[in-house]
Amino acid sequence: MTRGLAVALAAVAGVLVGMQAPVNSRLGRELGAVQAAAFSFVVGTIALVLIASLFYGGLGSFGSAGKAPWWALVGGLLGAVYVTVAILTVRTLGVSGLTAIVISGQLAAAVVIDRFGLLGIAKQPIGAQRIVGLVLLVVGVLLVVRR
Repeated sequence: MTRGLAVALAAVAGVLVGMQAPVNSRLGRELGAVQAAAFSFVVGTIALVLIASLFYGGLGSFGSAGKAPWWALVGGLLGAVYVTVAILTVRTLGVSGLTAIVISGQLAAAVVIDRFGLLGIAKQPIGAQRIVGLVLLVVGVLLVVRR
């Protein structure tokens, strides 16, 4: 995959994630927050099972999941926590506030993961630029969520 295509796909994914909280929040008004999160995952699971069964070698590789470290198996749980928290908080924080806070948390975690080479990722140094970037991001969050 080219870098340009990767950037374009990541941008599209970002737009979709930005839409996810308000869409799921609306569903949450009808079903309840946890129920809406569960429904969201059921729909996503059905879509992914269909896609995986038709493309990319099918579902046969599921049997190899036990070979992965335990922490590699909890990605869906992490996503479920995010979706549920987003449903619960988006009406209070707004989409921009929620997104700013989530991105700040993601970047802070990413810097720690990179620095210590956690979760199977190669170690990356943390320079002054990354620290300044994190500080600026926190300032941006404060400006976005401030009333």
